[in-house]
Amino acid sequence: MIEIERKFLVKSNNYREAATSKTRIVQGFLNTHPERTVRVRIKGDQGFLTIKGKTNKGGTTRFEWEKEIKLNETQELLKLSEEGVVDKVRYEVPYGNHVYEVDEFFGSNEGLVIAELELNNENEHFEKPDWLGEEVTGEVKYYNSQLSNKPYISW
Repeated sequence: MIEIERKFLVKSNNYREAATSKTRIVQGFLNTHPERTVRVRIKGDQGFLTIKGKTNKGGTTRFEWEKEIKLNETQELLKLSEEGVVDKVRYEVPYGNHVYEVDEFFGSNEGLVIAELELNNENEHFEKPDWLGEEVTGEVKYYNSQLSNKPYISW
């Protein structure tokens, strides 16, 4: 239930060639308090409810709880979410011993592409593909909960 994650900007579309899956994700936030976020998400044809805690000082680690819920319940909860739904396509891209999740954003976050990498510990070694750009781990403006409130096109 502890998530350890690094986040990077993406500098080219070369990841698409190596992607093993591509899934549309639509998500809204029921709560974007700095101490916790409550997210509702449609990923493909599945619904999820997720609660995330506050990140550590480096922005890499935080509590995460997620439960699959019925799609129709997810759709109803999306109607209750705070303003600013996040719409994106996620590519899963194996590289080395890991799988990068690359999100291409649409709507008010059009043009933003972020790669995330989940790790087993904060100091775990991982290989960086050539399409990986600047690391933005811990930069709050790149959190999906913040992109719903302060979208990329408004920066």
